[in-house]
Amino acid sequence: MQIGYEEAFSIYHNAFRAYKEVFFATAIIIVFLVLLLLLFRWLTRYFREINGGIDSLLREDEEHIYLSQEMFPFERKLNNVKQVLKKQKETALLAKQRKNELVMYLAHDIRTPLTSVIGYLSLLMEEPDMTAAERAKNVDIALDKAYRLEKMVNEFFEITRYDSEQIQLSKEHIDLYYMLVQLRDELLPVLSLRGNSVILDFNENLKVYADSEKLARVFSNILKNAAAYSYPKTQIIVSAEKKEGQTEIIFQNKGKTIPAEKLSSLFDKFYRLDEARVSDTGGTGLGLAIAKEIVLLHGGAIKAYSENETITFSVVLPASD
Repeated sequence: MQIGYEEAFSIYHNAFRAYKEVFFATAIIIVFLVLLLLLFRWLTRYFREINGGIDSLLREDEEHIYLSQEMFPFERKLNNVKQVLKKQKETALLAKQRKNELVMYLAHDIRTPLTSVIGYLSLLMEEPDMTAAERAKNVDIALDKAYRLEKMVNEFFEITRYDSEQIQLSKEHIDLYYMLVQLRDELLPVLSLRGNSVILDFNENLKVYADSEKLARVFSNILKNAAAYSYPKTQIIVSAEKKEGQTEIIFQNKGKTIPAEKLSSLFDKFYRLDEARVSDTGGTGLGLAIAKEIVLLHGGAIKAYSENETITFSVVLPASD
């Protein structure tokens, strides 16, 4: 039996109206399931890429992390984290290396004066018939070596404190000229050994805002270094000026020109410009390293220059308020 168009349309229309809600519900469920499947696939790919990026972080390799375009912000964060972790690792390795070097250098430098002390004390014990004059001479030498050993150990612990950031500054307004006059007088015995003198060439009213005790240590170390490496009977000129929100103090002395490749090492721990002169200068190789740490702690900078038989040290500090 054939059904006409109108009758067929009426049947489908009535059936659709009767089951309209079922049809809509089914369609919604199908669409939801399709969207859920797509979302699941996208999340799976998302977490797979994230997992790959995290694996790259754990591998600590040098490769850049790449994610899909829509995940670029996360890709950038992962690469930033990777760079931070890399720098932290390098810093940790450098700190370990510096610690090992400090121990190695200290052990090396302690050996010489310690051996001398033991040698002279052994000589005193093994030679009971030694004259009083000879005994006194050997005691003086042993005592001098012991004092040098004490100085070396004290400076080692001081530089270690700066490395571990355990130093607190007690800043105040300081009369720069008066401080350097005091230091010049205190260092007169050292300066007179080679006939050197210190000339202060700057405004007597100049002031700086700093920790007076630690800043005096900086200037003292620089002046001792200048006295050790100046030509005999020459002047050490100290000048200073305030400009552009900072104060620059300059120390100049006449001495053998320092090669450029050695200038960058002057502030390294245990570095000595001339190993052959250690016994003459009494240096531990820590004086300028300590000076640098103190200046940096003040938010300043310290540099060295050398040309035409002139050695220059520049200390820049934030100007006093």
